[in-house]
Amino acid sequence: MIEYDQDEKKMVLKLVYYGPALSGKTTNLLRLHDLLDQDGRGGLMVLDTANERTIYFDLLPFFLEAPSGLKIKVKVFTVPGQVKHDGTRKAVLQRADGVAFIADSQVQENLNNTNSFENLERNLSFVGMDIEKIPLVIQYNKRDLNNIIAEPEIRGVWEPTGIPVLMASALEGWGIIETFRSLAEATYRSIDARYALKADHGLSLASFVSQLVRCDQNSGL
Repeated sequence: MIEYDQDEKKMVLKLVYYGPALSGKTTNLLRLHDLLDQDGRGGLMVLDTANERTIYFDLLPFFLEAPSGLKIKVKVFTVPGQVKHDGTRKAVLQRADGVAFIADSQVQENLNNTNSFENLERNLSFVGMDIEKIPLVIQYNKRDLNNIIAEPEIRGVWEPTGIPVLMASALEGWGIIETFRSLAEATYRSIDARYALKADHGLSLASFVSQLVRCDQNSGL
């Protein structure tokens, strides 16, 4: 999964935003791009499909650097939610190091959320990955709308799994940074267990997250 060149001291991480069509994956990344410090993230590329947008951008084009000299580049993708683009979703999931599942909080979208999460599990298996092992967080987006699933009901379903669950409104811009930070923390723990980021490279969880999640001073966060 992880692209790691020990001799060159370079590592590339791939984070994927997944979920049903129109759940707000694109808006999440647009907001994230706006909220993060310009010195800490790269340009934004929007690839249009027939009916929705797919986004990719490098968050750290100049790399995050550990005390050992290890340079870590982070790439963030989102996938098209429509079923007809399932092949694209599989391709984007390949070599993913962490996944944020973006669910739609509207009551009428509950079945679509369930189907999309099952699709995520199947597609991870298809590309040789285990949903039980990959760093994963869940965001329930669109909390600003009416007729949404109650938060206690959501937490009652997901908290027994141990997967972090966050509430958000990508349209209003809250919960976006928190979701990304939670995904960054989960990803770090997974990588540290395999590549000893702290022991061998002097890169702590706090340092990794603070360098990656640097908010724009004008964002109010």
